Amino acid sequence: MSDPQAGAAPEESFISHLVELRDRLLRSLIAVAVVLAALCLYPGPGAIYDFLAAPLTAALPEGTKMIAIGVITPFMVPLKVTAMVAFVLALPFILYQAWAFIAPGLYAHEKRLGIPLIISSTFLFMLGMSFCYYFVFGQVFSFINGFAPKSITPAPDIDAYLSFVMTMFLAFGIAFEVPVALVVLVKLNVVTVEKLKEWRSYFIVGAFVVAAVVTPPDVVSQLALAIPMCLLYELGILASRFVTRRTPAEPVATADATAGRAVDPENAAKMDAEMDRAEEEFRKLAGK
Repeated sequence: MSDPQAGAAPEESFISHLVELRDRLLRSLIAVAVVLAALCLYPGPGAIYDFLAAPLTAALPEGTKMIAIGVITPFMVPLKVTAMVAFVLALPFILYQAWAFIAPGLYAHEKRLGIPLIISSTFLFMLGMSFCYYFVFGQVFSFINGFAPKSITPAPDIDAYLSFVMTMFLAFGIAFEVPVALVVLVKLNVVTVEKLKEWRSYFIVGAFVVAAVVTPPDVVSQLALAIPMCLLYELGILASRFVTRRTPAEPVATADATAGRAVDPENAAKMDAEMDRAEEEFRKLAGK
């Protein structure tokens, strides 16, 4: 008969993992809520949205302002922007919670990647958003407004602008994570640096395809996303080469090294019983 305690152990372990996952998700939500509350007090959702809309309003004709079509749009859109900023500011803590959840199941050499990955991924994601805000937005809006007919007055909706900004921020933030992804893949022995060099041409084509899909249909924004992705791919190859050089060779287990390991008494008793049973069967066969 099967031992009921043996079947209950995996179930208890699964439930404990679910409880830990719930706790870490709650901590992340609380961190975002605390940052959101602080931002609502100062500088306030209105000031944060004005800062976000500054690249577009600077490119609009003088005296032109953005419009809000919905009834509650003037309240909800600035609040969404503030929540987005709160999430970005709390991102290091959220990434740490995710890492702390998966770290117990990793090897020691994989755990050493934790803190550097959290710092580098957060920095690169914010760098991508900053590059998009301070460089790409100004060029794209000026380019688009330059093609607008003189007979119309542009009046963008704030809700549509928020959707556009979030899409662009997400695209550039993820695109700037290319070096981190390459280092992780090389560190986990999924690919090698030589393979990454061989796939360089395919990545360049893929970068331009992704840029054409996720950015507006203008040349400026597509080049502004594709070119940094290609440069970051080269940076990822250099970082991966540096990481592989610093990684010491792991010792190979030998017979002499494994001979000194402690043997479980229960397993030893089972092995002795199996050997005795085999000898008894052999004697019976020899007697026949």
